[in-house]
Amino acid sequence: MNKILVANRGEIALRVMRTCREMGIKTVAIFSEADRNAPFVQFADQSVCIGPPPSNESYLKINEIIDLAKELNVDGIHPGYGFLSENPEFVNAVEKAGLTFIGPSAEAMKIMGSKLAAKAAVKKYDIPLVPGTDEAVDDIDEAKKIAGEIGFPILIKASAGGGGKGMRIVEEENEFESQLKMAVSEAESSFGDGSVFIERYVKGPRHIEIQVLADKHGNYRHLFERECSIQRRHQKVIEEAPSAVLTDAKREEMGQCAIDVAKSCDYVGAGTVEFLYDANDNFYFLEMNTRLQVEHPVTELITGVDLVREQINIARGEKVSFEQDDLSIHGHALEARVYAEDPMNNFLPDIGKLLTYRSPEGPGIRVDDGFVEGMDIPIYYDPMISKLSVHARTRDEAIDRLVRAIDEYRISGVTTTMEFCKYAVQHEAFRSGNFDTHFVKEHWNPEEFEQQSDPAIEKVAAIFGTRAAIENRRKSTVTAENDNPSVSKWKTNRLRK
Repeated sequence: MNKILVANRGEIALRVMRTCREMGIKTVAIFSEADRNAPFVQFADQSVCIGPPPSNESYLKINEIIDLAKELNVDGIHPGYGFLSENPEFVNAVEKAGLTFIGPSAEAMKIMGSKLAAKAAVKKYDIPLVPGTDEAVDDIDEAKKIAGEIGFPILIKASAGGGGKGMRIVEEENEFESQLKMAVSEAESSFGDGSVFIERYVKGPRHIEIQVLADKHGNYRHLFERECSIQRRHQKVIEEAPSAVLTDAKREEMGQCAIDVAKSCDYVGAGTVEFLYDANDNFYFLEMNTRLQVEHPVTELITGVDLVREQINIARGEKVSFEQDDLSIHGHALEARVYAEDPMNNFLPDIGKLLTYRSPEGPGIRVDDGFVEGMDIPIYYDPMISKLSVHARTRDEAIDRLVRAIDEYRISGVTTTMEFCKYAVQHEAFRSGNFDTHFVKEHWNPEEFEQQSDPAIEKVAAIFGTRAAIENRRKSTVTAENDNPSVSKWKTNRLRK
């Protein structure tokens, strides 16, 4: 494999390209008009504009991407995550064109892309499942009867769902019918599939996932767990590895379950098996993500394994480069997602220009980003600016290092999630490890946060009010330095238009 097209954008495209360069593999970037000046475009050996900013006119155009790959004599296509990364039609198109898809088969994607099909596939391996229906519910009276047998509260979930869409918590029987109709409607509009099923609602769960790798020779490995319980709108904001609550025995048990899930669909490549973990140390299979995860850096930091390198080598037909017993956990890693969002306003996107952008440095710090100072955050895509990851000997040291790194980060022009992340990791619930997926609901109070004692804020707040003071601190922390804007060091490529 001598040339790879990266069918993605931003930080993940750049991250894949860096490993490709280390391996002596040429890269092709595709980009929309909104990303013309992005670092990944400049870093690639060849860069081609694929269309206008909307993703359905650029990054989701399967035929155009395949035609371009053939024209440029590409050997393989890496999908990153998001966009086409879990689209079986794309996999089939890539393979039909005689190219290598760097990821699992279309069939594995189909199985794990449907929560009901996934539940059916893993049954033969005796994987722990949350009590519920094995098939889609289509009769309201029968569904209501089943819900009563499971016991309220129950959870209605879209079979093709993700990100909290098509999901409804039903506390009492008299709410069931209306909630079921809303879940079906949302599933149809979001996924084109109104199939829903019912499960017992697991109260106060943790979200723990296991990274797996599998090759074409029947070798399966797990690379330990990631704790992903700090979420807003059912989407992760802070991740860590390892989890603060798993024992070695439970880690091994969950790791073997994850491998069995991968075996159930003849999985090949890098994937992640997600579990709910309750207060009684029981775990239940949730779903499998058939791609590289956003939070993969924390696994790389504690294992020393380059997951993208493994993906590429597996796609080449090579074996996983290590045995299970070769792996061990080294230290502790944390990742904070830096989103252009306002935590004080329900985490709504805060799109704008990066007037100042300087990332932290120093021992144990890794920043995966896709922006440079002066760039706009496009309104068309996910508003993640970067992933700030840290690694240290212990969990406490990793937390302290992340706080230091957040304090050193310099961003102005947009509001970000950094202050929330700093608040979260310093909270007693997080420090003690006694938290779950309801952390934001139970512990994040914007009004209380605004009133926290900060002499620098209080001086301004006396005149302008607390909110204005905080906004002033966020948006002008370093503008007074009057430094010249940083100049990109990326090499200039010839862009095909």
